[in-house]
Parts: sequence; C-alpha cells; structure tokens
Amino acid sequence: MDPFAHVKTIAVIGAGPAGLAAVKYLKAENYFDNIVAFEQRDEVGGVWNYTGAVSESDQSDLTVPRTKPTDDVEQPLRKKTQNGKEKLGFPSPVYDSLETNIPHTLMQYGDKPFPEDCPLFPPFDIVKQYLEEYAADITSYLRLGRQVVAVESTKVNGKYATKWRVTYTDLGSRESHEELFDAVICASGHYSDPFIPDIQGISVFKERYPAIISHSKYYRNPEGYTQKKVIVIGNSASGIDISSQISTVTTQVIVSEKEKPTTLRNDSDSITYRPEIAEFLLPPNSRAVRFSDGHIESEIDSIIFCTGYQYSFPFLKGLDPPPITTGERTRNTYQQLFYYPQPTLAFLTLPQRIIPFPIAESQSAYIARVFAGRLTLPTTVEMKGWEDSVIEARGDGKSFHILAFPLDADYINMLHELSMSARVIESRELANRGQGKIPPFWNEEQRWTRQRFPMIKQAAMKLGEKRREVRSLRDLGFDFEEWKKEQEAEGECVKSNALLVEDVKSGVQKEISIPEVDDAA
Repeated sequence: MDPFAHVKTIAVIGAGPAGLAAVKYLKAENYFDNIVAFEQRDEVGGVWNYTGAVSESDQSDLTVPRTKPTDDVEQPLRKKTQNGKEKLGFPSPVYDSLETNIPHTLMQYGDKPFPEDCPLFPPFDIVKQYLEEYAADITSYLRLGRQVVAVESTKVNGKYATKWRVTYTDLGSRESHEELFDAVICASGHYSDPFIPDIQGISVFKERYPAIISHSKYYRNPEGYTQKKVIVIGNSASGIDISSQISTVTTQVIVSEKEKPTTLRNDSDSITYRPEIAEFLLPPNSRAVRFSDGHIESEIDSIIFCTGYQYSFPFLKGLDPPPITTGERTRNTYQQLFYYPQPTLAFLTLPQRIIPFPIAESQSAYIARVFAGRLTLPTTVEMKGWEDSVIEARGDGKSFHILAFPLDADYINMLHELSMSARVIESRELANRGQGKIPPFWNEEQRWTRQRFPMIKQAAMKLGEKRREVRSLRDLGFDFEEWKKEQEAEGECVKSNALLVEDVKSGVQKEISIPEVDDAA
C-alpha cells in the first residue's frame, strides 16, 4: 500500500530556518488540506533567537558528563517583561557578538537574498530579521508557543492508514492538546542538547566545583571571565570564537584540542594550545586537569566545553525502531531524510558541515513532492540498503551525517534533480509550468565560493572590526569572474602547449616558428 496515497495533513515541528522552508515548499504543492508548524518559542527563527544571559539556576539540567540524549523535552525559561507580561524563552547558542561564518551570498535562501548593504558575514540580529521577513507570507500556518511533547504512530478507526498523533502544550495557558496528522516533518534542529564527554574524574570534579564547568550553549560574552584562567575545550567555530573573545580579558586562555587545528585558529600569544584532557584532578591538586601530554594545569577558574550537541528528539521516544540511540546520529533514515520504517515521518537538516538554508530548501522540495504523490520512494529494503551502504563507507557514528564539501554541494544538486523529475499534474496548476517551487542548484560560482569560504572568513577576521564594513567577496580579494578568466587563459595556454608538443612529435611546424640554428654559434 502506498503510504502517501492519503497524505493531506502535515505537522512541521519547528519554525526555524528548516521549518519555514518546509512550510513554503509544502504550500507550493497546492495539494494539502492542512499544514501546521508548531514552534515552542513565541517567535520564528529557531536558534537565531537571542535569549540573553542564562543564570546558573537555568543551567541546572546540564548534567556532567552528558553523553546520552535526554528523554525529556526542554523546559522554557519564563521571564517577566517590563509591562508585566510573561515571555517564554529557550536558551540558544547565540552569543552577544555572534556573526555567521558563511558569506550571506552562499547562506541565503534561493528566492530571498540578504540586503545588499548588510555585512558579508551578518550578525545574528540581521539573520533573525531576515528569517522574520522570509516567514511573513506563511504566518497563518504557524502556531507559536506550542511545544510538541509526543509524536506517536496510530491507526484510526482500526484502519490500516497510519496517522500520527501529535501531543503539544500551549506554553501560555499550559494546556495540553492532541491532533492527528497524515505526515510529520521534524525540523527542530540538533543544537539544543549539549554533549559533554565522560573524562576520567569529571563527575567528582563537577560535584566539588559545581560552578566551573559550563557549555558553549550558555556563553554570551567575556564579562564573566575577567582576570580568570579559562580552559576552552574544542577548536571548532564556537571554540575559536569564544577563546578569541575571552582572551582580551582573562589572565590565561588554554584551548584543548582533540582534532588537528583548523585554518581559522587564533594564533594569538594570549592563547595556549594543549591536547585533549586526560583527567580531572582532585586535592591535593587545586582545580586541576592533566592533559594527554602529561602537563598539569591548576588553579582553573572556568572550563567551557565547546564540544557540540547530540541528536535528540524526545517527542519521538516511543518509536520502534528508535531513530535515536546514542545521540551520535539519527538512525533508520533514507537520504538523511525519511524514516523508512514509516516514511510519512521525515527529518530536515540532519547533515553536518553543510550550508543549512539551501540544504533545508533542497530537502523540503523533495519531501513535499513525495508527500504530494509526485515522486515515489524506493522500497523499504532499498532504503535500508542505502543506509547500510553509508554505514559501510563512513561508519555508524558521527561521521554518518558529515557532508563536508563537495558532498554537500553534490547533495543539493542531487535533490534538485530528483525534485525536478517529479510528475507534472496539470490539475494542480503548479508554478513553473507544473514543476512547482524550484529548489536550489549550485553552479560553478557557488561551488567555488563554498570551497573557499574558510579562507574567506579568515581574510575577514584579519581585518578586525573593519570586517563589518565588508559587503562583498571582492572586498576581500575573492573574485570568481577574475578567477574564471585566469582559468580559461591557463586552459588555452595548456591547450596550445599540448598542440605544439603533438606538432613537434609529428615534425610539423605550427603555431610558432622554430628559429634556424646559427652555425657560427
């Protein structure tokens, strides 16, 4: 039986960048009776919502170590505004001076460019405004302040047509509600459940010094680190940013690196680099750790784990087989999208080391066409075979979802081709001659930019505060058109040299004249 034969109502969980894209592509199919996006925050934007300083008491659910995803939905922070109203908040990883590490020309949705006058690497508030503008024409599909607490597969009236029971809480009234949907798209992201590794001695250290250990999710600015000795664990984007920022006010910053340094590493004299921590030490050592090279550092005032997040969908904990076990990856999926045991459940933006907005668009286009019956999925056996092949190639852990360039570009273009192969159903009167909303396709210039964006970001960071004045890639010396001309010129030169070699081999003088030999020489 075709699981998509009667899909007319769809729940989208999350109204961040991925959830908004999903609603747009579902709406564009002109087919579904009811599309609802549930968002636990009281505004759109997902993790791009800034929540301000997070007190220690609001971090009370941060267990140390934290190596397994939580089974509980996140509890909202409830704060009173100046007019006495209650405002809901969920801590996000956005800190005071956060700006993108991706040029907005590459980051943007295909049908909505960023403003021309905004910095090449926009600060978070511009991204938030951009998302609000993107959502302006779909607000009627959004239910804000509604937290999904359970999604369960169910049969209606004993029939075989499976529906999904979505249980959610209205966080304003605190009332619980249930609704049935034919399909569900999880667009809740994977930047809410922190990962903190289990290092020898860390549990006892946390008990003895409860205020020292924190996670980058709760970092906001350097103010709390003045005249302190701080260890930053991790050298990815957040680790690089945070160590650079606090190094201006601390007595010492030590960055603990597990992996090789990135091209964006700050080589300032104010930052010391060490390998990974092997052990947290207790008295007679005073607030000390031992690194894997044997070095012991003591009198530590703060330790910030910039160690990323776990995949966590606590509202799906009743599913069998489970999509989440260890938190390292989402299981039982086809093309990083469809939960193949019941493919009317899909996920967005599971891949990592990607450009999220265009990936969300590409995935949403494919899902929308499948749910609308214009594309057909492979059999369950074939979809499981796809997952098995990825496991064989990349492993069964974190690497499963890593689509670093050029894999992300190839993935975007593959989903584009699949989406554009969808059936044209004239009665639906879809845009673009029945093809529907067109997903992104990365051309040579976009792939060129994607390949170079770490170098582009590095060039911007070298400008210091003046980087905020940068408006284009050309401002940083990256010009695709000039590069293209150089490549073509080099290509012509190579081609000419190749022809000349062939001509010399055949004894034919061509393209250049060979000077006569001077016998007197």
